Amino acid sequence: MNNKFTVRQFNYRFPDDDACLEEIKVMRFGEMLDCPNCGKNNKFYKIEGRKAYSCGFCRHQIHPLAGTIFEKSSTPLQDWFYAIYLMAQTRAGISAKQLERMLGVTYKTAWRMFHQIRKLMADDEDMLSGEVEVDETYVGGKSDGRGRTKGRHIGDKAVVMGMVERQGRAKVRHVKSSGSRSLIPELQAGIKGGSQIYSDQYPVYINLDKLGYKHASVNHQTNFAIGLTHTQNVENLWSHIKRGIIGVYRHVDPKYLQSYVDEYAFRYSHRKQPHGAMFDSILSRVC
Repeated sequence: MNNKFTVRQFNYRFPDDDACLEEIKVMRFGEMLDCPNCGKNNKFYKIEGRKAYSCGFCRHQIHPLAGTIFEKSSTPLQDWFYAIYLMAQTRAGISAKQLERMLGVTYKTAWRMFHQIRKLMADDEDMLSGEVEVDETYVGGKSDGRGRTKGRHIGDKAVVMGMVERQGRAKVRHVKSSGSRSLIPELQAGIKGGSQIYSDQYPVYINLDKLGYKHASVNHQTNFAIGLTHTQNVENLWSHIKRGIIGVYRHVDPKYLQSYVDEYAFRYSHRKQPHGAMFDSILSRVC
């Protein structure tokens, strides 16, 4: 697939709702499938005016959208696909207000669409391994009215923990606090034992060796890196998340913060994919 996935290519691939429905049907059931009613292998045909297909022999129906984020939605399927396209194309994020303007839907509908799509971008739960950088940061706080955070006290902010494989995937977790009772269980759930972990000298990470990990740390007050010992990849992820939240979303309710950081972690984990492949990766999770 080409590195670029243009709007023209998108419209050619998905010219209408029927083409989008066919894509979901093929992903879920394949081109040909054995009818669960009569047992005959055939290509189910589209029922006119409905989001369903029927067996060519016994008329048994299948519903490709059942159990997906599209089920019971009155929004055109092509609009849903275009919203996924936008999420795959951008690197900094895109606001629901912008989607409202582009699709001509209400803000409530646009926000719900993006919220549902972010669920598809949630972590796949496979543990990280190899060389992994860990760090924590603080997101949010009181705003000065122009989207810039002015609160400096931890009490004003949400705590977020990041784990990033070098040359690989990322996991980000919204945690209750920056203490060991919050960070260490997330680390053990996200990183395989025996992995090499790099961190700063935050005291919480001191005893990782005793938990079955290899550990090296760098003192950021004196050095940003000592050879391979650094946390530059996870700090790069932090810069993307904070610029996106401040510049695009302005403010994120802590209730939904996990879904927003999932969005940025997904983009980081798939950063080497062409835009079209990232779109397909998100769409494949619909099923």
